[in-house]
This record gives sequence, C-alpha cells and structure tokens, in this order.
Amino acid sequence: MKQILIIGIGAGDPDYLTIQAVNALNRVDVFFVMDKGAGKAKLTEFRQEICNRYRQGGGYRVVDAASPEWDRRSPDRASYASAVDGLNRDKRRVFERLISEEMRDGDCAGILVWGDPALYDSTIRIIGEIARDSAHPVDYEVIPGISSVQALAARHKTTLNRIGRPVAITTGRRLAEGLPGDSDSVVVMLDAGNAHRRYAGQGLDIYWGAYVGTPDEILIAGKLDEVAGDIERARTEARRKHGWIMDTYLLRKRDGEDGES
Repeated sequence: MKQILIIGIGAGDPDYLTIQAVNALNRVDVFFVMDKGAGKAKLTEFRQEICNRYRQGGGYRVVDAASPEWDRRSPDRASYASAVDGLNRDKRRVFERLISEEMRDGDCAGILVWGDPALYDSTIRIIGEIARDSAHPVDYEVIPGISSVQALAARHKTTLNRIGRPVAITTGRRLAEGLPGDSDSVVVMLDAGNAHRRYAGQGLDIYWGAYVGTPDEILIAGKLDEVAGDIERARTEARRKHGWIMDTYLLRKRDGEDGES
C-alpha cells in the first residue's frame, strides 16, 4: 500500500504549521513539489524551508514536477469551469506518474499544500480519484492548515463574521456577479480584477492583505470608498515587484448598518 499525506502548511509563516502537520512531515519518504515556474519560486523555497525547519534528520527525497499551465482568462463561468477541469486532469496525470515511478510499495509521499487543502485547492479531489481508480493500492490522509482567510483576520485583529450572522467565502469572479446571499461579511479570494470596486458607496469596510504571513506582507483596512485606490496601487506595485500577487480580503457592512454589532 502506498500512502499519500496532503499536508496544509499555512499561509506563509512557518510558525503557522500545526503539530499534526509537523508529525506528518516526519512520516514522509518523498515529497512531491509542483513547480510553477520562476515567477513563483518563493512558494517552492517556502516548502523547502518547511522541510529544513521541521523535518528531523534526512532519509527523504524531494521530487519536482512541472505544474500544468492553464488559461485563467476564460470569459464566462462555463468556459472557466471547463478550463479548471482540464487543468485538474493534467494534474492527475502528473500525480499518477509520480506515484507510479517515484514510490515503492509501503512508501509515504507528502504533498505540501499552501494554506488549507480544503479551500480553493483541488489536491484532495485529484488524489481521491486516484485512490478510487488506481490499479495499485493507494491510501491518503488530509492534514488541515491555517488558511489565508484565518491569517488575514488575525493580522487585522478582527473577526470574520458579525454576531449571529453568516460569513461567505467566494472568488473575485463570483463577487463581480453580486454579493452572495444574505451575508454581510464576505471573504474574497482569487480576485485578479479588483471586483470590490463595484461596491463603492454601499457602506462597506474592507480588510485587505497580500502575501499574508510572509516577509512581503501588505495590509490595508478602512472604509472601502476611502482605501480602494490604495489597494489598487498596492496590487499594481506588488505585481511589478514580484510578478504575481496572492491576496485575500474581507468585505463587511459597517457596524450599525443593520442594527447588529
């Protein structure tokens, strides 16, 4: 039986690792790392730092594999979903090859997932499909991690939800179509287009963060109408400096807008 550990490693601060994750790291014989190119080399370096800090002794290997590329610019929801399905099929083929060629029976492999594996990441689905369909016995476990959502709230010293009210987690693409349900607190991830701009003048506060938990962390908070320009400038400068951006934000109706606090 081959064992796969899908390990959430937190949002960027090595101290975010849980004791469960550290224990899992020390069970691994081989780590599979999906290389996303020079532009995101810091993500790979962070994974190596995690191993260097928490893995006791040697006796493990690191196997890099090129992460499949995909077009994020799909114009509508159907084509976007189709693009993601294609990406995940390509990722599955990569993982199947790694499991077949880089693991012996009885080996334990670790896949280090940024943040928490359950939130906007397809590794659990992909490995689950392989475990169900593989001709060779494969078992897997999921180790939760601290996501950018939790880290963002902690860094801004705020809560995600108002008292007795729900919080929704969505994407920038979905936010551009409207605020979800009756939630007056909305966490937004994967927003490449500054979708928050359409909600100016609606009495919202924003708690924004980029590269949360890393040395490059940027935090901006305030009334959306007043700080939206600051956020856009910060995003532009971050993209210029790093070539990519990883940000998360919380939109919330201002205290007193609906009678709750």
